[in-house]
Amino acid sequence: MDSVDLEVLKSAVQWTRAGFFVTLGTVVRTWGSAPRPVGSMLAIREDGHMVGSVSGGCVEDDLIARIRDGDWPQDRPQLTSYGVTAEEAHRFGLPCGGTLQLVLEPLSDASRIPELLDAIAQFRLVVRELDMATGAVRIAPGHHTPPLEFDGIRLITSHGPRHRLVVIGAGQLSKYVAGMACALDYHVIVCDPRSEYADEWQVPGTELSREMPDDLIVRLQLDSHSAVLTLTHDPKLDDMALLEALKSPAFYIGAIGSRVNNARRRERLSLFDLSSTEIERLHGPVGMHLGARTPAEIAVAILAEMTAIKNGIAVRQTFAVRAEEDTADGEASECRSTA
Repeated sequence: MDSVDLEVLKSAVQWTRAGFFVTLGTVVRTWGSAPRPVGSMLAIREDGHMVGSVSGGCVEDDLIARIRDGDWPQDRPQLTSYGVTAEEAHRFGLPCGGTLQLVLEPLSDASRIPELLDAIAQFRLVVRELDMATGAVRIAPGHHTPPLEFDGIRLITSHGPRHRLVVIGAGQLSKYVAGMACALDYHVIVCDPRSEYADEWQVPGTELSREMPDDLIVRLQLDSHSAVLTLTHDPKLDDMALLEALKSPAFYIGAIGSRVNNARRRERLSLFDLSSTEIERLHGPVGMHLGARTPAEIAVAILAEMTAIKNGIAVRQTFAVRAEEDTADGEASECRSTA
């Protein structure tokens, strides 16, 4: 589940607990060039305040007008469509031929959104099933394929777990990476047994571990929703984490360093009980080639590559520089990233 969806669900719970009437809107079908994909959500409360998005903005404006005018489902879910005719498509700012259907679900205790959020926070996969006739909700362990199914009678959605990012090293680059990853709603765990670094860690919303990196990786039991970045430049720490991470199902494993240093790292790893296939999973030099120089730019490059891999986009690093420039540049970038 991405950060936008979590923001929607968390806001819905907060507003409901504050006494507001809240409705959850979910895109269940699209035709043509719809502006938002199936599964997109928004939460809208009785005074028109809204979190999330189901279109470029015009559909949201109409939903706000409807809820303020009282033209709104009060106790049962309702299906509504936008863009069925060319006139409506133009009115609601939908692309030519674009059509979308929304389920509007009035929220109550029976909606079980807090239970859903608890499951996501505990890194569990769950399925939520909404009965359109009664508004009753069932939540069960597991995963449903496709992630959303709607037959007019039931809305079935799969949720969780949150993605985790384990960062080895609490230096300057790690602070930028962790902050950006938090904005993408990763659960960020930063590991550094060196007190001179760990004592200065102050990134809100992250978890700090002073364990040895390999011990932490083993304890966390990484799954396919996990990513690992080694950013210390110290083989005694980075390699320890990689030796365990590369044997795990983590979807992304990256290591900072130039091509030369990463080649040396692969040679070191090959001396241990890792197969060539496992070593090939290592992303290094880490991140997309964006010409990044500063720690913030390097963090953007890393998270761009992580995002592509997470979303199933094949990424192949391409460097438009000569090999000797790459070597010098990589070493310089490493120095800057830990300054």
